Amino acid sequence: MAGNAGFADTKVADAVTNSWVDTKAPQSWRPYLRMMRADRPIGWWLLLLPCWQSLALAGVTTGFRWSDLWLAAAFLIGAVAMRGAGCCLNDIVDHRIDAKVERTRSRPIPSGAVTVTQAAICTGALCLIGLAVLLTMNTTAIAVAFASLIFVVIYPFMKRVTYWPQLFLGFAFNWGALVAWAAHTGSLGWPAFWLYIGGICWTIGYDTIYAHQDREDDIAIGVKSTALRFGTRTRAWLTGFYAAAVVLAGAAMLTAGLPPLALIALTPYALHLAWQLRALDIDDGAQCLRLFRANRDAGLLLVAGILVSGAIRL
Repeated sequence: MAGNAGFADTKVADAVTNSWVDTKAPQSWRPYLRMMRADRPIGWWLLLLPCWQSLALAGVTTGFRWSDLWLAAAFLIGAVAMRGAGCCLNDIVDHRIDAKVERTRSRPIPSGAVTVTQAAICTGALCLIGLAVLLTMNTTAIAVAFASLIFVVIYPFMKRVTYWPQLFLGFAFNWGALVAWAAHTGSLGWPAFWLYIGGICWTIGYDTIYAHQDREDDIAIGVKSTALRFGTRTRAWLTGFYAAAVVLAGAAMLTAGLPPLALIALTPYALHLAWQLRALDIDDGAQCLRLFRANRDAGLLLVAGILVSGAIRL
């Protein structure tokens, strides 16, 4: 499925410069890879990390198995595929809005590099990859994963109806915490739910930072975001959400059976979030993007902290 001739190498304004998509990928694939945000891995990292956090906590408290290596890899494959599918779906829904925003008008659909029909086919193909991976897991994990589809479908529309689309992104992006717990244990439990809710708070924080890049365009075209809702009080709001993210991660660890001393392992995660708040300048779009991308490291620090907490337990 080739991109439209004449548009296949159209660059996207907010993409990473000289990424592997621009320099290594076949030219006909580039519009689809750009639509999937394959040149911007932060999206699939943020989808993957709640899965790994939950899998790590389940393993630390109930015992790791060799099958967890496959689960860790499966969640990676699924995150890349489903994040790509979500981006394609989002671009289909938003292509008219994207055409009016400076940062997004060069995306594949509004630029003419990919048609809506081609984008829909790409979305379907990526969903099939995600489904193939999911079907290797137990029936509870499969059922839990399918329940997330409601949030995946409605999220792209939320910016039209509420100032809290980041909340709905959090519902969708952190669902993997529930799926991973079910994949390891065969059931759901409070540790997974606390991780899920904490992840939602984290997502509201980092995606509000991201949304501050588009404040003026969002006002002009009439779409909503927490960046507009919080305004000059963004740092105060995010302090609350980031603090809740740390506290709820701690609640997940305690309800999983880890001792209070194990909460020390959350310190690097908490300090990273505090650094973001201190460095935040909502009027500096480039810095907002850097801080948003830094949340890969924040999420990895939580994974590492959970793994370290197992040693503290011993």
